[in-house]
Amino acid sequence: MYLAIIVVFAIGYLAIATEHQIKINKTAPALLIGVLCWVLLILGKSTIFPQIPALEANEFISEELLRHVGEISEILFFLLGAMTIVELIDAHEGFSIITDRIKITKRSQLLWVLCFITFFLSAALDNLTTAIVMATLLRKILKDKEDLWLFASMIIIAANAGGAWSPIGDVTTIMLWIGGQVTAINIIKEVFLPSVVCLVVPLIILSFKLKGVIATNQLHEDDNDVHNQIVTKFEKILIFCVGIGMLLFVPVFKTITHLPPFMGILLGLSVVWILTELIHKKKETEHKKSLSIVGILQKIDTPSILFFLGILMAVAALQTGGHLLQLATALDQMFDSIYVVNTLIGILSSIIDNVPMVAGAMGMYTMETYPVDHAFWELLAYCAGTGGSILIIGSAAGVAIMGIFHIDFIWYMKKISILALLGYLAGVLTYVLLN
Repeated sequence: MYLAIIVVFAIGYLAIATEHQIKINKTAPALLIGVLCWVLLILGKSTIFPQIPALEANEFISEELLRHVGEISEILFFLLGAMTIVELIDAHEGFSIITDRIKITKRSQLLWVLCFITFFLSAALDNLTTAIVMATLLRKILKDKEDLWLFASMIIIAANAGGAWSPIGDVTTIMLWIGGQVTAINIIKEVFLPSVVCLVVPLIILSFKLKGVIATNQLHEDDNDVHNQIVTKFEKILIFCVGIGMLLFVPVFKTITHLPPFMGILLGLSVVWILTELIHKKKETEHKKSLSIVGILQKIDTPSILFFLGILMAVAALQTGGHLLQLATALDQMFDSIYVVNTLIGILSSIIDNVPMVAGAMGMYTMETYPVDHAFWELLAYCAGTGGSILIIGSAAGVAIMGIFHIDFIWYMKKISILALLGYLAGVLTYVLLN
């Protein structure tokens, strides 16, 4: 059964990767392996957990499942709340405040500007929220599908790179910060430059390939006139400022209350919900529905959220079964260099979720082995945060972007994975040279 879990995960992963070839939505195999891996854990409990009596093993697996579902739910509720707030701002044409000021039409220049906006925004928000915000901006700016996919893919790299050097930018960096392995000022100082290199290398390569100007996706004047009759300029600015303010407030809320980020995003969602109900209460039912959260929730991409649930449940099964710990232990035994081990952990995090990989590393090494702000922890933060960009489903930002734009897994591998890998390795080399 131990090997059967790996086989099921591999087959499901292949089905997700070849979604467009086999004509089956990626959410279906993700949910299937998410359930089957746990079923196999139960059926094979006597061989996977020989030291635990059968009844206790059932109880242990059930408890682990509920614990992991709780952790996954935090991410899903956060994703749902952030997507709803962003969609609400979009429904009020709030992002036009930004897009109307972007006059760049040259592909390469626009890519650099958007990626560095993403890079720094990701450090202030987090990579998942930033990816959702920037995806909405891209839909406003770009018209051509190839441009959309390419720019969105680079947004993934930028969001992950930006999140890696900030103590609140990526869930793995947050884990290391809260766990006491790294301090806020030091992680910024040591990982910032490698993260910049991780983004700049793919940008430089693409700059030589991207020629010409973009096909803009501007609204017709008639459409703008109609929309302006429904939403006033004041309402547009108000919802934009309050919505973005609520997103930026999430890390502040977490610092003050020590509650999980999803609680902060739900607080923000409730505030903008009440606000929109109040400012639109006198409008016609048809117009009010299109601008209310009740109407917005009907537009949320539910299959993407269920895909996230399935893939994270499957990875959680691998963690519970000890597969990931064995992998981390094997890496440690095979390689005697913290640089090699961390580099491989980062690459593996593009296949397997980076959270259990970092959790495994934190469990393997004590603070006596590697004290606070040791090079091992700093490089782990960089590698786990940026390595997920190598494959599109290797990070929360990638999964969100994949769901929003329906980017093909194989297309991403062909067009972006090598660029992401080169940037990732260049960042590792930069850190090694600096230390």
